[in-house]
Amino acid sequence: MKMSMVSLGCDKNTVDSEMMLGLMNEKGFEYTDVDEEAEVMIINTCGFIQSAKEESINAILEAAKLKEEGALKALIVTGCLAQRYKDEIIKEIPEVDALLGTSSFDKIVETVEDVLGGEVKNEFLDLDRLPSISNKRKNSTGGYYAYLKIAEGCNKNCTYCIIPSLRGNYRSYPLDDLINQAKDLTAQGIKELILVAQETTLYGVDLYGEKRLPKLLKELAKIEGIEWIRILYCYPEEITDELIEVIANEDKVCKYLDIPIQHASDKILRKMARRTSYNDLVNIIDKLRKNIPGITLRTTIISGFPGETEEDLETVIDFIKNMKFERLGVFTYSEEEGTVAAGFDNQIEEEEKEARRDRIMRVQQEISEQNLEKMVGKKFKVLIEGRLPEENVYIGRTYMDVPGVDGYVFVNTNRDFMSGDFCDVIITGSSEYDLIGDVL
Repeated sequence: MKMSMVSLGCDKNTVDSEMMLGLMNEKGFEYTDVDEEAEVMIINTCGFIQSAKEESINAILEAAKLKEEGALKALIVTGCLAQRYKDEIIKEIPEVDALLGTSSFDKIVETVEDVLGGEVKNEFLDLDRLPSISNKRKNSTGGYYAYLKIAEGCNKNCTYCIIPSLRGNYRSYPLDDLINQAKDLTAQGIKELILVAQETTLYGVDLYGEKRLPKLLKELAKIEGIEWIRILYCYPEEITDELIEVIANEDKVCKYLDIPIQHASDKILRKMARRTSYNDLVNIIDKLRKNIPGITLRTTIISGFPGETEEDLETVIDFIKNMKFERLGVFTYSEEEGTVAAGFDNQIEEEEKEARRDRIMRVQQEISEQNLEKMVGKKFKVLIEGRLPEENVYIGRTYMDVPGVDGYVFVNTNRDFMSGDFCDVIITGSSEYDLIGDVL
């Protein structure tokens, strides 16, 4: 029986989708990317912010049409939107045959079989349940990288964020399970592991009583075939000296860290319930750069948080100018029902949020251009991911680049490479957010 999968939202959702694909594949379901051919369709939704909710709803409605026009017999909706709006989906979209909550994705096979057998059974297990990851995943990235989700949920309770009520409290996957999963991914040809969670820095605290991210990194680095290990969602206040030492000294761990700070004004950071101050952030960033030469730092900023003044905005801009992040993204504040921040006074109009976002990004664009210019003449190890047709130009990434988020390197060469190969490249120029180089 043919099945299709629509995976929306973040990379954590991607992992859940790959888990479900693996389970379904083991049961003999055949994957198709032609939706009209599918007899079973799974839509793994995002419900984090308004735009993501709209995208998820549209995907469900499009799939619902296939129950009349195509071969579709079972439409299953999973993920954050299903968890957050289960009652509304059941009432408004009767074409949906079953819903799975965020902690229930490993029940996908039983759910599909129930639906095909004529039984409607929605599955919403305890949010603090840890889904099984014992199955072999079916990697879907199409490249030589895979995301390794090391934990579920979050305990931070930032005032703007709905995630704890959708994903539960923080809980880590056992280290041995993650090592086995990484070995399975390596057997599929994966060369880069990207560690993700709502927060990676707290890995292991709930299971082992201490932060075990450094130990996990060391164990992953022992796996033959893994060349790069990258860490995302690393909360700045939880970065330890031990973690810094491992990043600095373990060759396979990329000198790259994603540290979402969200703001720099002490007033706004307090309103967000963040656990850092302006000075804390400066000290952490200085420490990282001092102890990890060549580190690339990525961060995110929220513009237009309730009560944000011109002074707060200028604080952020000055901070960015001083810190000179290699990578930075800005998101407009999204007022989400059920969050503390939704009840704050002085909500800011969407047009103004966007204007503030654009101001910040203009500053960052200049910094990015300067950073790219500094790369010229330097040598980097590049992972080849593809080739431009009819040209002697390959597309690749350095340790400084997260796939689909950061830039690429366009490599000029007359030599033949396969996707997944590594090569040494000298940077000769730049274009917007990308680098240009020649093979050494």
